Amino acid sequence: MHTVLNHPLVQHRVSLMRNRETPSKLFRELVNELTVFLAYEALRDIRTVEIDIETPVARTKGLKVDEPRIILVPILRAGMGMLDGMLHVLPYAKVGVLGMQRDEATAEPIPYYVKVPPAKGGEELAIVIDPMLATGGSACDAVAQLKKLGYKRIKFLNLISAPEGIARFEREHPDVEVFTAAKDERLNSHYYIVPGLGDAGDRIFGTL
Repeated sequence: MHTVLNHPLVQHRVSLMRNRETPSKLFRELVNELTVFLAYEALRDIRTVEIDIETPVARTKGLKVDEPRIILVPILRAGMGMLDGMLHVLPYAKVGVLGMQRDEATAEPIPYYVKVPPAKGGEELAIVIDPMLATGGSACDAVAQLKKLGYKRIKFLNLISAPEGIARFEREHPDVEVFTAAKDERLNSHYYIVPGLGDAGDRIFGTL
């Protein structure tokens, strides 16, 4: 399932991010803000338990998050730009890292670093984060690696998606929910998303 956050506050920030004149500092801030919006939507079904609360006025019931273990998995390097936003929402989460480099000729991912704790029983929730879903290669490979490590509950959060990447992801991982801030038109001949926002990693880290 692919969910697009069709909200004016989200689309306002997406528009600012697309602008080539937006400086890295503001771009990073927008990435963080959009990540928080994505997290809120993606975690609507997070597990909770009812607890007793005593307010200054009366006793009542409330809800407490009851997830045994949440693992945030940014895909290097651009995914690191979304990590602060996720940790703002889930400060108690663990963090794993997947390093992937794109083969410029084929656009396929080349894994070069994996530091993710293995699942312990399958109850963990793994959240993969990466700004762009272009061909879908990196995202699909990342989820495949998590499944090999025993993760059964996985979500993928990204900022901009291309139809080609969405189709591939849903074909290879129909059991994993995807949440994105914008679904764009297509990929160009260089496998960049159109209209997109350029290279997210370069714009986050100022390495243009």
